[in-house]
Parts: sequence; structure tokens; C-alpha cells
Amino acid sequence: MSQPHPPPASDSDVPKPVTPTSTYRLQLSPEFTFAAAEAAVPHLASLGVSHLHLSPVLEAVPGSAHGYDVTDHSRVRAELGGEPGLRALARRAREHGLGLVLDIVPNHMAVPTPLRLNRPLWEVLRDGPGSPYARWFDIDWEAGGGQVVLPLLAGPVDSRDLRVDGGTLRDGEQEFPLRAGTEGLALPELLAAQWYRPTWWRETSTTLNYRRFFTISELIGVRVEDPEVFTATHAKVLELVRDGVAQGLRIDHVDGLAHPEEYLGRLRAAVGDDCWVVVEKILARHERLPAGWPVAGTTGYDALHRVDGVFTDPGGAAELAARYGRSTGLPPWPQTARACAREVLTGDLAAELRTLERRAGSELAPAVRELLIAFPVYRPYPGECELPAQAVEPAAELAGPAAVAGVRELLLRDPAFAARFAQTSAALRAKSLEDRAFYRYAPLLSATEVGGEPGCPAVSPQEFHAYCAVLARDWPDTGTVLSTHDTKRSADVRARISALSQAPELMGGPDPSPDPHLASPDPHLAWVARQTALGLGRAPEAVPRLADALLKGAREAALHTSWTDRNEEYEAGVPEYARAPLDLPAQLAEAARANLLGMALLHLAMPGVPEVYQGAETEYRALVDPDNRRPARFPRDALARLDAGAAPQAPAEEKLALTAALLRLRRDRPDLFRGYAPVTAGGPAADHLVAFTRAPGLLVAATRLSHRLAASGGWRDTRLDLPPGRWTPVLPPHGEANSPVLHGSTIEVSALLSDRPVGVWLRL
Repeated sequence: MSQPHPPPASDSDVPKPVTPTSTYRLQLSPEFTFAAAEAAVPHLASLGVSHLHLSPVLEAVPGSAHGYDVTDHSRVRAELGGEPGLRALARRAREHGLGLVLDIVPNHMAVPTPLRLNRPLWEVLRDGPGSPYARWFDIDWEAGGGQVVLPLLAGPVDSRDLRVDGGTLRDGEQEFPLRAGTEGLALPELLAAQWYRPTWWRETSTTLNYRRFFTISELIGVRVEDPEVFTATHAKVLELVRDGVAQGLRIDHVDGLAHPEEYLGRLRAAVGDDCWVVVEKILARHERLPAGWPVAGTTGYDALHRVDGVFTDPGGAAELAARYGRSTGLPPWPQTARACAREVLTGDLAAELRTLERRAGSELAPAVRELLIAFPVYRPYPGECELPAQAVEPAAELAGPAAVAGVRELLLRDPAFAARFAQTSAALRAKSLEDRAFYRYAPLLSATEVGGEPGCPAVSPQEFHAYCAVLARDWPDTGTVLSTHDTKRSADVRARISALSQAPELMGGPDPSPDPHLASPDPHLAWVARQTALGLGRAPEAVPRLADALLKGAREAALHTSWTDRNEEYEAGVPEYARAPLDLPAQLAEAARANLLGMALLHLAMPGVPEVYQGAETEYRALVDPDNRRPARFPRDALARLDAGAAPQAPAEEKLALTAALLRLRRDRPDLFRGYAPVTAGGPAADHLVAFTRAPGLLVAATRLSHRLAASGGWRDTRLDLPPGRWTPVLPPHGEANSPVLHGSTIEVSALLSDRPVGVWLRL
């Protein structure tokens, strides 16, 4: 493995490229601060990344492990080291040739404990709609009878020990501001006189009158469409960009905004053309990012779906779905998705639905509901003239064509209604799909990932190539990812699980329960437990981590228990399904290795800017948060050994060597990663190879469905048509094997991939 060549440490003023060649995501928390990130900079520079991507850095709820619960946009978070710590990290990164990308949260702020930590919200609650901060938040004062409904109490009001203390109203650790002149009132009159009404959290679905993040009442929506609110909430971030502390921005949950394109235009004007901006936007398989958005692209969940899908066997996935249905008795994917959408909209999002129905009127209310349930993408955008047929047809069948036409007309003539419809649609898709249906439908867990299609998870090589060609042409600087802080299973866990699509019989009989004598046998949970355990394998602390993930999954699925109505007897039996770690059957171990390396290679070589999640440069097995947000562990020693000439000893080191080689190529030879052209294979096993070139001279090849390949007799006389030229391998050979230079018109694939399931070559 070649030695890294980072820029000279003394050259701290070298300008960064506008577009990163790659990013590396770091999850900051009180356990992993700016100082910890600074200590990791030499390793990450050696690895070959060009930019560090930091989770949110502004002031957040004390102790927050993620930072998306912002309380103060004007300050860098003290628990991370404050602004001096961030600027010190930026200087250290520059010394090693790295830039910073910041994750920003324009859609919402925290409703914290204590409330005074969010000063704008505190002042609105104290001074009401006349407060200069009232414009910050989407509050329906009329719906609340002139009060903001705050579902923050642990029980009904009459069961709480509410008391006035030092000019505030207190309930345990929570405190509320008092409206001027009300301190001396008796409690009932005092509560009636406030600009807010504290309520039991269980009353949220029927009384809430402010926009929130999804169904989380502790996160209140922010109206960044207002220019003054935009200026106030972005001043610090824009200062950090102007000062060169940050060179890029990731925009969290752009679909939550009233007018995403307008917001992005204002942001682009503020940061200039030299700032790389990507948006967290979940695209359906057939959906495309709006061409007019002034961004480099998405954060990359669309790429994740294509890379995962090309290593999924369609026939095996269908067989797993059939087995799962027989085992659990649960419905197939379309019915599951539709049922979850109806449950969430009429339950968790009932307050949001009531707001829309009230604005639409009683005659149109059923059509509003049915259009939201059937909407095929996350949301429509202002100015779209037509509703998609996939939503119109089922909605018209249930609510009537006239009502659907009425809603369409209302969307066109009432911008405020259209914006709220779109925001509610986005929240519904996220909560009903990502946070319910993906936990309830489990034939192949590697397919139940953000941006995925569990009912049709496989992607053919032809579809993958077509997708990459579009990226190279239209969005060459978009982000691409395989693992993030929001993935339910890391890429390497999914690589192991997706191998089951090549051998569905290994999921066992109709009931794969580890113990038929369980007190509360649940075939769905047993299925989820087996696949998750096989994906996690013998990772450190596998059993308690698995148990925690199963419990979270059971609550999200809401089949037998939920976050709001916990079935304690059922939950007590969940750990029984996580008694011991499981290894993949021996016949699938090689398939898992091929998936792990193939997914990493395609991600790092395809069009776009690849992001490596913390620790995922080596094999990284993590489950849903908080498991995937633990402080990072960096393979410094392993990378040093490989750089000293040691051969990789396990799939983890093979992945590390591959990742470092591709990241360093991207950094040192960015010219190699232009364009995209599939390379054609011919012969009986041609569909088991994914190969392409990047201009002017990078050739990539990866084996797919290797277990099926071996069972069918291997590559046999399958050949690859080589592009013109002489090609030298980038990866060193295993053992004593030679590293021949490739030349000629065709080559046997068995010779091309003789010592590993993937390969990378440079044209001489």
C-alpha cells in the first residue's frame, strides 16, 4: 500500500477546493468534542479525505448526543469546546490540508428543559403574539384559543404540583414564564391568563397548535422563510463560512421548510458560489431532485439505495418475502405502507391533519386525508400544477373526484395551505415509512433503509449504470453515503444481511424463533432478531446492543407495544430474542466479504462526493441510534501497518486498504473521477459483474451475488471487454500473486478477479 502524501503541515493557508473530493462524518457530543476531533485529524488526513463533516455545532439541549435540538443559533456549543474549540479544529484541519463541512438545522429548535434555554420561544410564551419573536414559529393561535398548547407535563394538569416560584411557573425541573401582571392570581386564573397552556404530553395528538419536527413535540418548527428569521438564525453559520472556518454546509431536513427552493436561493446568495451545499432530501426511486435548486445535490440516500440494491438478489428477496408472510401472517409491503400512513396521520399527526382539514373545510377534508396517505413521494413543491396520479387515483376512489379536484384548486390558490400540506406530507412519509413501516415489514432488513424500497429492493446492473450516468451528467458533486447517523444498520451489517437474499433457505422454517418455548412467541420479532443478529455477528457487546435495537424496533413497529403505550409484559420478553450472538453460515461468509468490499468500492468510485461515516473506513458494524452514534474508534494502527507494507489480514483490513487507496486517489488525482461509462461483460456469468470506467483512466470491477455465482459454477468463460490502453492494478496482490498489467481487448474475469472479489486499475 502506498504511503500517503498529505500537504505540508506548514501550509495552513492553502485554499480548499470548492467541492470536496470526499468527506468524513464525525458525530460530536459531550463525549466526543472538538478537541477529540482535532486529535483525529492526522489519521483522517492520512486516510485521504478532503473535508471533515461535523454534526451540528450550535448550542443545543445540555447533554444532547446529536445536536439537532438547537437552543441558540448565535453561539457555538459550549459542551463541545465553544467557538474557540471549533476555530482551533479548523486551524488544525487546514494544517493537514482538510476543510470543514457543517451540518445545519434550519427547520426546528428545541422546546428544552428549562424552557428559558430557548430565548425566542421563552419570550413568545411570556409576551404572546405581540412578541417580536412570534414570527419565528408556526403557531396557530386561533386553534389554541389564544394560547400555545405545551404538552410538556408528565400527567394531567390537576395531578401536577404547579407553583409560582421567583416570577416563573414551575413543574418539577420545567419552568414557564409568567405574563406580566399575573403573578398574584390564583392558579386556575393564572393558567387561563397565560399565552400558553401546559398540558399532559398524551394530549398532543388532539390539541397541539404549533408545527413541530415530525411527531416530536420537543422540537418546534422555525419559519426560516421569513427573511428576518433567516438572518437571525443563520448569522453565526454565515460568519463561520465567511471566516473560512467552514467550506461546506449540509442542510438538515430541507423538506420540512415551507419553501425549500426559496430558502436555498437565499442561502446560496449569502454563502457565495464557493461553498459546497448539499441537502438531506429523501428521493423515491423514480424521483429526481428539482433541477433549479442551487445546491450540489443530496446527502446521498439515493446512492445508498442503488449500491445496496445491486448486491441484492431479486429472486431470493421475493422468496424471503413469501417466507416472511407465511411465518408472520403480516401483509405485503404496499398494504403495510398504506396502513402505517393511515395510522400515523390519524394518530400521531392528528393535530397536523386537523389544521389542514379546518383550513380546507369539511367537504374537502376527506380528500386532504386520502391524498396525504397516498402521496408517492415525500412532498410536493410550490408551483407544481399537477398532483401525481399515484395519489389522485386512490384518493378519488375513497373521497370522490370532486373533492380531490377541490383540494388541487386550493393548493394552487392558497400558498399557505400548500406549504403546510407539503410540510405535513414530508412528516407523514418520514414517520410512517422510516419510523414505522420499515420496522413492521422485515423480509430482508438490509432493504428497510432510508430511501429504500422494501417491496422491490433489488437493483440491476443496468439500472445502477443508468443512475450513475445521470449523476455524472447532472449532479457530479452530489453527496453519496452508505452509513450515516440515521441509518438503521451500518453498511457492513447490511452487507451481511443482504447475503441472505442469495440463500433464503438459511432463514429457516416457518418460525425462525431461537426458542419455541418463549413466554410470548412473536414470529415477526423472531425474524427481525435472527437477521439482525446475523448482521451484527460477534461484534463487541453484541447481545445487549441487539436487545436494545430489538426493543426500539418493537416500539417503532407498534404491533404489540409503542413509545406512547408500552406493553411492559411484552417488552420484558424482548431480550429473550437476543440470547447469543450469531455468525453467518460458513457458506455465506465469502458472500458477505464480497458484498462488504463491493459496496465500498462502488461507493468510493462512482460519481459524487463519497462520505465515510466515523470508523467505517474499516469494517463497521452498528445498529440503529444510539448504537451508531457512539464515539468513533479510528484504525490508526492498522492503517500504519498497511502503509508499512503489511498485507491485509481480514475483511476489515481489506476494506481499510481499499478505502484509503480510493480516497487518496480522489485527493491526489481528482481528474480521474470525471464522467462515467459502463464496461460490458459477456458470457454465462456476465450479470455477476459490475464494471465501469471514470475518465480519463480509472477502471473498476466488483463481483455481485457471489454465492449464486459459486453455486452456478463460477465465472467460467465470462469475459470483460477492456477499454483501450494498458491498465495497472491499484490494490496490491494477496500473498505471492503477481500484479499483471492488463492489456488487450478482452480478459477472462476469473483472471481479472483472481485474488479478491473487487479490483481497481489505472491506465498507464
